Amino acid sequence: MSTISSGLGKDQEIWNNLKKAIAKSSGFKQWQQDKKSSPEQTDEQVREYLRSTLETLAY
Repeated sequence: MSTISSGLGKDQEIWNNLKKAIAKSSGFKQWQQDKKSSPEQTDEQVREYLRSTLETLAY
C-alpha cells in the first residue's frame, strides 16, 4: 500500500510541475486572454487548455 501512496504522491508532484510550466507558457497565456479568464483557477484552466489543445490536434 505504501508503494501506491508514494506513486500517487509522485504523480501529484509531476502534475504540479507540469501545471506550473504550462501556466507560464505563452500559448496558455494567450488562450487565457482570449477566454478572458482570471488566473485564480489555474488547475481547472490548465485542464481545459490541455483538453482544447488535444482536441485541436486530433483533427
